[in-house]
Amino acid sequence: MAGSVGARCRGCGALLTCTFADLGLSPLANANPHVADANAGETFYPLHALVCSECLLVQLEEFEARESIFDDEYTYFSSYSTSWVEHARRFADTMTERLSLDRTSTVVEVASNDGYLLQHFLPRGIAVLGVEPTANTAAVAIDKGIPTRTEFFGEAVGRDILSDGGADLLVGNNVFAHVPDLVDFTRGLKAALKPTGVISLEFPHLMTQMSDMQWDTIYHEHFSYFSLRSAQFVLESHGLRVFDVERLPTHGGSLRILACHDGDPRPTLDSVQHVRELETAAGLDDLATYLAFDAAVKRDKLEILAKIIELKQSGKRIVGYGAPAKGNTMLNYCGIGRDIIDFTCDLNPHKQGRLLPGSRIPILSPDAIAEARPDIVWILPWNLKDEISEQLAYIDDWGGRFLCRTPDLQTLAPAR
Repeated sequence: MAGSVGARCRGCGALLTCTFADLGLSPLANANPHVADANAGETFYPLHALVCSECLLVQLEEFEARESIFDDEYTYFSSYSTSWVEHARRFADTMTERLSLDRTSTVVEVASNDGYLLQHFLPRGIAVLGVEPTANTAAVAIDKGIPTRTEFFGEAVGRDILSDGGADLLVGNNVFAHVPDLVDFTRGLKAALKPTGVISLEFPHLMTQMSDMQWDTIYHEHFSYFSLRSAQFVLESHGLRVFDVERLPTHGGSLRILACHDGDPRPTLDSVQHVRELETAAGLDDLATYLAFDAAVKRDKLEILAKIIELKQSGKRIVGYGAPAKGNTMLNYCGIGRDIIDFTCDLNPHKQGRLLPGSRIPILSPDAIAEARPDIVWILPWNLKDEISEQLAYIDDWGGRFLCRTPDLQTLAPAR
């Protein structure tokens, strides 16, 4: 089965005919219903990732408008992950030094969320601007003293930013994948950037997503899944050149690419060719590699279910930790609900008291774990495994164990 009749690649416009991974039907991954709406229906959409046979961009079709996904009740707030905030602080330190940013500079972040990143530039006297479409997260940033435009980013916004002086550093952390209109967005990056400015984009690396079977990172907010190859193609199509790339451990394995205007004199560093060679060795230049992924996902699903069934049949009580989008893909594709997981917990108070979409598993405060004393705590945001296992090391007091993908689903003893 391929995509809808006539579906076109958002990268190059070619007809989409090839399946990358068909995960059935799923609700929007961050649309956590209120408990009061537990008996109301939910809309499920095809979670069917396709790969373009021409430019090899992996992508989902757009079934729901971006305004419905990123609305005023958006529940993802970046600052609830301490490791992610620290990652942002280190980035601010590094880029301030590398680009010699000072009080004459301007840093703009697209999809700035609650100000988790831009707050680190304020003490240096560097001018900042956030662009964030979700009003509730933008309001938190504004309260921190971060000027924020509450709207979706695109070419028109980029031109406005340039008319106000433009960006010396234009940041997009984990937003490139969230864009249904790549053309308008990338034109916006080009438009907002000063002639000597630098764009920094971070996104999960498709090469690692495939090698580590991170198919649960496929959900409707993620419209595209990038290799360096496909990201370069999109940027170069709009007059931007990648001149450096760094592999990062965040989100299970990400890339940070630095780009500039294609007429910028700075050299393209060896890191770009190195990562491209790694991708070629992994088969990412070959359509057949992508076409084989769907069968591998189905095998992985059976292995996960076998592990869960074994734990339940042995009498283990399982609860979850976290309410991430990737966890909802995992649970809905595998058909796991309250018959398997009693509840899950999350530090984010905006999610507490709600339900996971589809599975309808309740989201409680982390205090519920100590009260319930479960045998198994399933860490659904596996990319935060170390942070969470340290916070919950106390489950060892009653012999509790963690369950987490590493990348295989395994039970792990708390480290104390």
